[in-house]
Amino acid sequence: MTDSNFRHITVLLDEAVEGLAVRGDGRYMDGTFGRGGHSRLILQKLGPDGRLLGFDKDPLAIATGEALAAEDGRFVVVQRSFAELGEEAVVRGICGQVSGILLDLGVSSPQLDDPERGFSFLNDGPLDMRMNPDVGVSAADWIATAAEDEIARVLKDYGEERFAKRMARAVVQRRAEQPFTRTADLAQVLTVANPAWEKGKNPATRAFQGIRIHVNNELGDLERGLEAALETLEVGGRLVVISFHSLEDRIVKQFMKRQAKGEADKLPRDLPIIPKAFEPRLKLIGKPVYAAEAELKANPRSRSAVMRIAEKLR
Repeated sequence: MTDSNFRHITVLLDEAVEGLAVRGDGRYMDGTFGRGGHSRLILQKLGPDGRLLGFDKDPLAIATGEALAAEDGRFVVVQRSFAELGEEAVVRGICGQVSGILLDLGVSSPQLDDPERGFSFLNDGPLDMRMNPDVGVSAADWIATAAEDEIARVLKDYGEERFAKRMARAVVQRRAEQPFTRTADLAQVLTVANPAWEKGKNPATRAFQGIRIHVNNELGDLERGLEAALETLEVGGRLVVISFHSLEDRIVKQFMKRQAKGEADKLPRDLPIIPKAFEPRLKLIGKPVYAAEAELKANPRSRSAVMRIAEKLR
């Protein structure tokens, strides 16, 4: 398996690394190494005592990361979800000592563009969609066994597809005759079942997004990863998160706002002193950041990106 022919353009590269406020001697985590765009720039800003730990589930990303680690002894990459960064920090003895954590939640261009990965409805390939093809249930296996109402729920909740029930019914009816094994086959059935096509958007887009999110447990991993990041950061450490659709961004926004507000509202109003456990744990840094006009022209996939930054207070 190789994706060397598929190029990845890192989104919000300079803005994300600037948001981390990299110190030369700091410890950092790149929770979604991808093809290493953010990691390489972080390493440029680190001094000889700085360290960077990368995470990714994708074996091809890990291969790229191991090549980078062989070149630069300050960098290490592990094949784990960023949801497990807390456990990794404990193993390495750096819990509460990390200066900055970056989570870029987008699917990499090589994953989308390589038909063999099964993410694309534009290019026919095996119906897989797993970030790590060696772990978990493929999209084909899930589609083959899931109940109609579960398929509809995934398309509606994760794909925000308003015709989810209609599409799920079409999928279940067709699979009774012949199982789905290819992306183009599934995309065709979903397209026919979609009665109202959005201008400029493939009719299967939302459904494919929903299935991918479900197969990879992306939102569950995000919630776990945010909580783990908060515990792993040192006081003053930065959390930078780049989201690519509203479901992700809503989770990030609500998490950061909740931690920036604290839980004082749960206490009696006449309490003279607010216990430390109820004080805010994060401070929001600036406003949400979006791709500039030049980046939008160079990389249309950056149009949906939104970056949020917070700093740990305690």
